[in-house]
Amino acid sequence: MDGAAGFFYKVFLKGALIGMDLFRKKSIAELRAMAEKSGLAKSLTAFDLVILGIGAVIGTGIFVLTGVAAARYAGPAVPLSFVLSGLTCAFAGLAYAEFASIVPASGSAYTYAYASLGEFIAFIVGWNLVLEYTVTCAAVAVGWSGYVVGLFKSAGYQVLPESLTLPTFDGGLINLPAIFITMFLSILLIRGTRESVTVNRILVFVKLAAVFIFLVIAGPKVDVTNWEPFMPFGYAGIAQGAAIVFFAYIGFDAVATSAEECKNPSRDLPIGILGSLFVCTILYAIVAAVLTGVVPYTLLDTPEPVAFALRELGYTIGSALVGVGAICGITTVLLVLLYGQARIFFVMSRDGLVPASICKVHKKYKTPYVVTIVGCILVSIIGGLFPVGVIAEMANIGTLTAFTIAAVGVMVLRKSDPDLHRNFKCPAVWIVAPLAMISCFI
Repeated sequence: MDGAAGFFYKVFLKGALIGMDLFRKKSIAELRAMAEKSGLAKSLTAFDLVILGIGAVIGTGIFVLTGVAAARYAGPAVPLSFVLSGLTCAFAGLAYAEFASIVPASGSAYTYAYASLGEFIAFIVGWNLVLEYTVTCAAVAVGWSGYVVGLFKSAGYQVLPESLTLPTFDGGLINLPAIFITMFLSILLIRGTRESVTVNRILVFVKLAAVFIFLVIAGPKVDVTNWEPFMPFGYAGIAQGAAIVFFAYIGFDAVATSAEECKNPSRDLPIGILGSLFVCTILYAIVAAVLTGVVPYTLLDTPEPVAFALRELGYTIGSALVGVGAICGITTVLLVLLYGQARIFFVMSRDGLVPASICKVHKKYKTPYVVTIVGCILVSIIGGLFPVGVIAEMANIGTLTAFTIAAVGVMVLRKSDPDLHRNFKCPAVWIVAPLAMISCFI
């Protein structure tokens, strides 16, 4: 191997693989002890986790993907696509919630795999998650850049030359706005989890206000004839639409990465995971129904379908307000995904599966600053060079793999350690866990 690939193999993978005991598992007691002495500030409540989940999930799905899924795949039945994706996440979320109540340690599916399936599977899942978070962050950063540049253009301002707002492999020099927002949010995350959560709360409120404005303005204008035919692409179209909008749900995994910064993780994590997932699925379905009810689905193949619909109805001010809300929404998604990426990296480095030298907690801010900087650099490089379409295509498979592993792991742990105390138990686990695996495969 030569170049960057060879360096990556030698530094990150070779050392980890040589020292790896393929089937070694970490005991629950060991994971709990490591979580207690992690040095991370424990400041998050159940409410913070629900807001964190909403911040991670409500954004790209409502403000971008709804229109694409309706126009190309599901038509007016796109709310069913969101429900189908949400149901897949719910099956996996129940497995996540049980694990979270047992193993109050950061790392989400990586940590769960370590506890139930062994080190080698955990290694694969961990890198899957790191790469998934990295490319998803880059995709969201590029989307943020597009919205901001578009908003300035619509107001008659050209702040930067076009060559500095387009990715290198899309005809530009480099996408500076995407790099800027990634670095700004990374600095915020290094400054502290509590500060980041405060900003997240404010931005979540703004984007939920934007969604509410859209529903209040557009809701009374729904024309039910726009819902005919309801399933122009048939059941296959609904399933294809679900595969597209699944990208919107990736962020809920980030809630599980916050375990070591929760005040009461065994109780609060299940509430945060399932609560945010329920709220987001309901909002997605309602917005999608209203959107396809006010504008024919064939017109919605646009990167800003919600703002477009309001302009079509003649509400230009409302459209501008929703545009600002969309930017806030996409910002919170990127903030939470960067947060989750750093926590996965942090836990893996603590376990020796990436160099332990980067597993450092800032003495003043009590945050994993080195891995946050590493993640920022990776996201900035990808976001600055590649267009959003290329990046987004790589994102879903990592999440689906993590969900499948979590479903397998919860069944394994039920058999291997049935007497383990569980504050939350996945209901009908021998039905729900296989359904999670099947739906992810579909």
